[in-house]
Amino acid sequence: MKMPGKRTLLYSAIALPLLTLLIWAALRPPAQLVSVQTARRGALIQSFNEEGKTRLKASYAISAPVSGNLQRIALEPGDKVSVGQVLAMIEPATSGLLDARSRARAQADIRAGQNQQAAADQRIAAARAAWQMAEASLRRVESLQASQLVSRQSLDQARAQAASAAAELAAARAESQVALQRVAAARAVLAQEGRSDADASALAVKAPVAGVVLRRPMQSAVPVMAGQVLMEIGDAAQLEIEADVLSTDAVRLAPGMAARIQRWGGEGVLEATVTRIEPGGFTKVSALGVEEQRTRVILDIKSPHAQWAALGDAYRVELEFILQQEADALQVPAGALFRSSAPANANDAGEPAWALYRVVNGRARRTPVSIGLRSATAVQILSGLNEGDRVIVQPDERIEEGSRVEAH
Repeated sequence: MKMPGKRTLLYSAIALPLLTLLIWAALRPPAQLVSVQTARRGALIQSFNEEGKTRLKASYAISAPVSGNLQRIALEPGDKVSVGQVLAMIEPATSGLLDARSRARAQADIRAGQNQQAAADQRIAAARAAWQMAEASLRRVESLQASQLVSRQSLDQARAQAASAAAELAAARAESQVALQRVAAARAVLAQEGRSDADASALAVKAPVAGVVLRRPMQSAVPVMAGQVLMEIGDAAQLEIEADVLSTDAVRLAPGMAARIQRWGGEGVLEATVTRIEPGGFTKVSALGVEEQRTRVILDIKSPHAQWAALGDAYRVELEFILQQEADALQVPAGALFRSSAPANANDAGEPAWALYRVVNGRARRTPVSIGLRSATAVQILSGLNEGDRVIVQPDERIEEGSRVEAH
């Protein structure tokens, strides 16, 4: 039998590995196409969104002090009024003498108005002291913040407290004016007693505060009853925002926290500050029919009034409550992360951790990471990843440690 020559053996030695390599290349699974993003540094805000609506900080219902014939009201919604301006005229129904019930009610209104006036004076004194203290505290915090000795959040809280104190003082002064008008209206009722049609005069209903006419259910000359609402007035420049926030989100808020007003109908984003979180919650049924526990949160608009002058009472807005923010956070898309049973470090033993897949030399490498702030689209990485690392976004169940991947 003829033995194979040296040349044949050489060809076989070369061909066999090549054939094996070709078979292996043909049978191995193809690289999986994946979406890849690069870990980068940048600003990151942790927040949540909620719907809200505007409301006046104070509005006043103007009612008829006596029964009679209302003269036609010339004021229109949106018209400005000043303190003491005549809003309406009523020709009292003349009945000679007031009945005992009407007289007692007028006298009670005088006493109640005087008591309200005394309480308002005390409230003004307390509000003025609180405002002066808040202003002094704000000046101290501003000087400390200029030296970087306090945080920006502390400055925002001091500003919110000063603004809240100023609003409380303004509300106390307005309450004092309302009390004065209440006493004047009740005395006018008693002054009409016993007058005949010949000497009866029309009773002027005056504005207790400056503002604009918000609503005017009565306009034409018609008979009215004592206590019937003629119009509502308020200061349209003194708006605040109320939002019904999930109780699980409300516990993360505090007075002074910043918020942004978006999609309010005008251009740009408005700045706001949380001023009050009501302590009581309530049950509200969502659009999907789910019962939710919510809490009312009140915010002040911080942007210049000229920027949002078109906003009115009970207008819908969308709010973004800013919980935390970092100016230079290492971050990846939120879709890159998944839960991992392995802790990111020894201190997290027993705690569920997070992981992602890095792309290294065309292979997926499972990498545990520690996370910080989270937004709707991105997550801060505290450890386990470096800037510039490429990560797989939305990895499916076919991706595992060592899988061949290719970016598309």
